[in-house]
Amino acid sequence: MSRFYRDSPFLGVFFLYGLLLPPTPRPDVSHLLSSHPTPNAQSRGLIPTSWGQGWALPAPRRPFLAPEPVWVLAWLRSGLWGPGQGWGLRLAQGEGTRIARGPPGPAPVPARQAPHPGAGAPRLRSSPAGSDSAERSSPGPPPSSGLPGALVILAPQRPSERSAARSKPRSAAGALGWILSAMRWLRAAALLLWAGLGLARDYPFRDPTLPWEQRLDDLIGRLTLPELVLQMARGGAKYNGPAPPIERLGIKPYNWNTECLRGDGEAPGWATAFPQALGLAASFSPELIHRVANATATEVRAKHNYFVSTGNYGDHTGLSCFSPVLNIMRHPLWGRNQETYGEDPFLSAELAVAFVQGLQGNHPRYVKASAGCKHFSVHGGPENVPVSRLSFDAKVQERDWRMTFLPQFQACVHAGSYSVMCSYNRINGVPACANRKLLTDILRAEWGFRGYVVSDEGAVELIMLAHHYTRSFLETAIASVNAGCNLELSFSLMGNVFMSISEAVAQGNITLETVRARVRPLFYTRLRLGEFDPPAMNPYSALDLSAVQSPAHRTLAVEAAVKSFVLLKNERGTLPLSVQALTGKRIAVVGPFADNPRVLFGDYAPIPYPQYIYTPRRGLETLPANVSFAAGCNEPKCQRYSPGEVEGAVRAADVVVVCLGTGTDLETEANDRRDLSLPGHQQELLQDTVAWAAGHPVILLLFNAGPLDVGWAQAHHGVGAILACFFPAQATGIAIAKVLLGEEGASPAGRLPATWPAGMDQVPAMENYTMEGRTYRYYGPGAPLYPFGYGLSYTTFLYRDLALSPTALPLCANLSVSVVVENTGPRDGEEVVQLYLRWAQPSVPVPRWQLVGFRRVPVAAGRAAKLLFLVTHVQRAVWAEQWLLEPGAFTLFVGGQQPGQETRARSEVLQAEFTVTGTTRPLSRC
Repeated sequence: MSRFYRDSPFLGVFFLYGLLLPPTPRPDVSHLLSSHPTPNAQSRGLIPTSWGQGWALPAPRRPFLAPEPVWVLAWLRSGLWGPGQGWGLRLAQGEGTRIARGPPGPAPVPARQAPHPGAGAPRLRSSPAGSDSAERSSPGPPPSSGLPGALVILAPQRPSERSAARSKPRSAAGALGWILSAMRWLRAAALLLWAGLGLARDYPFRDPTLPWEQRLDDLIGRLTLPELVLQMARGGAKYNGPAPPIERLGIKPYNWNTECLRGDGEAPGWATAFPQALGLAASFSPELIHRVANATATEVRAKHNYFVSTGNYGDHTGLSCFSPVLNIMRHPLWGRNQETYGEDPFLSAELAVAFVQGLQGNHPRYVKASAGCKHFSVHGGPENVPVSRLSFDAKVQERDWRMTFLPQFQACVHAGSYSVMCSYNRINGVPACANRKLLTDILRAEWGFRGYVVSDEGAVELIMLAHHYTRSFLETAIASVNAGCNLELSFSLMGNVFMSISEAVAQGNITLETVRARVRPLFYTRLRLGEFDPPAMNPYSALDLSAVQSPAHRTLAVEAAVKSFVLLKNERGTLPLSVQALTGKRIAVVGPFADNPRVLFGDYAPIPYPQYIYTPRRGLETLPANVSFAAGCNEPKCQRYSPGEVEGAVRAADVVVVCLGTGTDLETEANDRRDLSLPGHQQELLQDTVAWAAGHPVILLLFNAGPLDVGWAQAHHGVGAILACFFPAQATGIAIAKVLLGEEGASPAGRLPATWPAGMDQVPAMENYTMEGRTYRYYGPGAPLYPFGYGLSYTTFLYRDLALSPTALPLCANLSVSVVVENTGPRDGEEVVQLYLRWAQPSVPVPRWQLVGFRRVPVAAGRAAKLLFLVTHVQRAVWAEQWLLEPGAFTLFVGGQQPGQETRARSEVLQAEFTVTGTTRPLSRC
């Protein structure tokens, strides 16, 4: 809201306080209140009112601050305590606004042309008898000075009038009149306070007591076609944003371009940096992701409140997040693997629901920050190898589209996401942002989506420029808008594609009704964010910068990093290390990731205050040991290797920690990796370290997203432990120290959210979009280096007492599952219990097995936990031109990993059979 609505509660309280004070002499303001122009008045910046009875002091204006209705304190010809003895009140308004709170009226017109607001709008005016009366549509000066947001000062009574009024004796009737007058003033003061608290509004769309749809009807109905077009055409970024203000309605600018993947990414100022999305997925913990998303929204909202208070509507200052990323990690070299939740649609769907609900909050009326799932759809590489993502055509079979690339987006929609971002690529020849089947038939008609579709940055222009699907911006606007795109996020263009919408409407290619329908969810989102309600109603409006990087958020960042780590190897009990054994010993931490903060964050990272960033070196220096450091390479590409410095540090050490990986120098948006190898001389650095360590423990820490070929390290006994850390961000060093020591709550329990192949011979070509041979669901005959769902622990677990109920169930029934997991090791720990479903004889191709349930559960040493799961009938559905449920035999596997893997944890995997009876029927008939 504007500065007035923030400050006006204090104005109301101040006025009520003034009513309790004794009358005071009127200050001499004759030099300001002459009925005729004077140099003195003009020199003080006063402007004559349009009705010639006084002067108006223009209110200060901020950039982008739309004039809104204002309550004006003014001099009246008589005062509260008697004729001519006090301050009076007049209700006035700024240009282009309304005072009336009654039934909706016609759209406002500029103040100089507006009729007197008598239709239900009480107005105080002075009466010759010295008492003030509230009248409707009574004669008198116009309600506005003709100046937006002006403070109106009316001329005082003539001295002769005041003397005559003062000479009259005050009778009992006069006293009664005085009391009635005072009561009217109290009522007016209450009205002022009421307005100050934000309970009065000038338009129905600002009335919080009305239903959302009625408010939207009012708002959208007031917008002209040029205004509608600008709201659709200004999605950001840079010069393409923000969505402009609509000053005549008091609507402020709004910037849609905000990133919230794991913190307030790329926004001005500091923010807590949580681990990259792929690392969060490795936690297999929806509950953790819910808390991370909620903390992210808190900081986004707090900073937004500050930005608005300073008039900053630039990039990344809004509340509408382009997060989460729900694309499937289908190729190990794709540059954006790090932003995803891995390769499984069910895991991605469960984490998406947690993120959306956490980000948006649980308030029954207001959204803390709105979610937007991207990139919709069939978007998983390439970025730039072998061809550009900007012109790529993903040719996908309908079954793969439905069973792999769409389910997590459907879950996002059902979780309540306010937006979806259409992707750069074509899908079977049709650009995603002009794809009616995708944006209307599937998204809206099948799934019931009521939010808005925003384009990826520049994706609408690229429909013509890269895909050559259209021949002009006009054709492109027609195709995209009619397909279902609401908002264009442009390459910093002001004359972008959606600016052609007006021409398309004029030619009859887009209807005005379609344009209004496209703008409607944009303003519905802003309504639910609380923009048009009194701030006092919205608890999120109270968040301030003290919430950013709070101690609770920094603690959560450590917890999230700890839970994201995956223990890939642990020979001879190398880990955990003992504090007692380390005391006074020497630890060497080496490699390009050992003490370089920049490479630990990944893409779309928030920027935390530097003192909160802990590199591996800084974290290990908190241990009671002597820590030495040698980078060997100064950057991840490791093109220049200095073995001498590494040798000196390693030979003198009792324990060696090697920090290797990729970072955004090698894998990021617009940049795919070329192979699975450790970059540059990193493999040489590792092999030299093992040789120089001469039998002392060597611990390998990996900082990457896409899989790496660490087959040598996995096989060589000189490497005692391997820990996959992904991109843990600000808490890296603290989390590493905790996990290496196995502190309470820091026993590794992460699981790989994607398969690590043993070599590129196991990986189909990037541009081939069939799922055959990809991910654990359709993997080829060779064994991967590390399978999906794999991860070790510092303790051991035993599974027993698996029970299914019923073992024979009707087609549309759900399956109840119970299992007991027991911690048989010496340490407390967490286990990720995984359920996989296998079809025996499906009529169409399906995954070899499919994750259908998981839970991360803490189990104390020597204790057991009984877990209950529900496998729904929807999870048995297959795609055969529609979703079908088929009868037959099924197998359910339950354990801490997939069944039948060569690289595996020590715990067993249980299995049980069940059958489904009946005849094949569409899922929609259940």
